[in-house]
Amino acid sequence: MNPVNSDDSINEWLQLTLTEGIGPATARRLLNQFGMPQQILRAGFFAVSQIVGEKIARMLFESDNKREALIAQTLEWSSKPENHLITLADLAYPTQLLNTPDPPPVLYLKGNPAFLEQSSIAIVGSRNPTTQGLLNAEQFARTLSQASLTVVSGLALGIDAAAHRGALQGAGSTIAVVGTGLDTVYPAKNRELAHEIANKGLLLSEFALGTKPLSSNFPRRNRIIAGLAQATLVVEAAVQSGSLITAKLAADLGKEVLAVPGSIHSPQSRGCHSLIKQGAKLVESAQDVLEELRLEDITKNTPVQPHPSSEQRDPLLSALGGDVVHTDTLAQRTGLCTDMLMTRLTELELAGQVARLPGGLWQALY
Repeated sequence: MNPVNSDDSINEWLQLTLTEGIGPATARRLLNQFGMPQQILRAGFFAVSQIVGEKIARMLFESDNKREALIAQTLEWSSKPENHLITLADLAYPTQLLNTPDPPPVLYLKGNPAFLEQSSIAIVGSRNPTTQGLLNAEQFARTLSQASLTVVSGLALGIDAAAHRGALQGAGSTIAVVGTGLDTVYPAKNRELAHEIANKGLLLSEFALGTKPLSSNFPRRNRIIAGLAQATLVVEAAVQSGSLITAKLAADLGKEVLAVPGSIHSPQSRGCHSLIKQGAKLVESAQDVLEELRLEDITKNTPVQPHPSSEQRDPLLSALGGDVVHTDTLAQRTGLCTDMLMTRLTELELAGQVARLPGGLWQALY
């Protein structure tokens, strides 16, 4: 995708946004006052200083070797076919994001920008999820992507990564919004996943090349996730989870917030339960999501395997139920001795029916 801006125009957008002290809010103030970056620069030091102060105006107009080197590096980076720059003046700037209070002046993209034009849903959650939470995130994302929804998430460990993996298996694919420059992959464990997203989906950042994963970057990333998507689905989240920030941002934008309920005993479900108490839509399946978004049901012809009835299920699975359960509690529920219980649990684990968690805990997988 070629930007509507000329190379000179891109250079001036970069001069504006790569100047120290000029963040998105300051850039928009200048754009609102003067128009395009070319007009800001033509307005001169005195006029600009009346808006942003002399210190920032001086940094914008004075020569800066470090900034010029970064502009040259960015232009070279954007010349590669898989890399793109989109500015607020570009017709390809995503409408959902443009209509938020704080749209980034420049977006850095790696992959296929066409996914910005697709209907999308954010799927977010804990960095330390349960095994069931990971399965839920991947399955929801896969089904929603098969329904041609693009899944937006933040490339974090846990639920985010599972959502990206699931979405890559469908036509809707995925957008990963990151809190670093696109020449950096964070966390490093997701390097292979990031490369796959760049090949089959889209990586997106508002941060300049070379930007490190500073903690202050991630709330800014979250507002883009909430802004891009039509709705936000929280799969698992503790009460203090950053995912709840994304959900609040989505709600503040008047967008749908949906949450997957979990065990009342699991700390990773309490954030979702809190959202539901505050009015978030409780969803148990991808079909619930599609209905909430009023999208055509294109999953109705996909056979769904029912959970086995209580008569068919292994008694040990019935004893586990939907909770995370300690080995000692299972022994009490089943009456099995420790050796027999561990043998049966190991057999079910090898069969993919239960997951072993830290601290002697077990969880049934559905």
